[in-house]
Amino acid sequence: MDVKELRNFTNLSQQAFSEKYGIPKRSIENWESGKRTPPEYVIKLLERAVKEDFA
Repeated sequence: MDVKELRNFTNLSQQAFSEKYGIPKRSIENWESGKRTPPEYVIKLLERAVKEDFA
């Protein structure tokens, strides 16, 4: 999954996702728009956190 898919799974806005997981909103915007790519370990940690919080 990519960051946008994870965020959509949670039904959170970029701002709410940012606040919940302590990630700057600008980073989320850049990752989702394709301007930047998050490190693979960030994706794996987010997947684990989202699954624990929303599964």
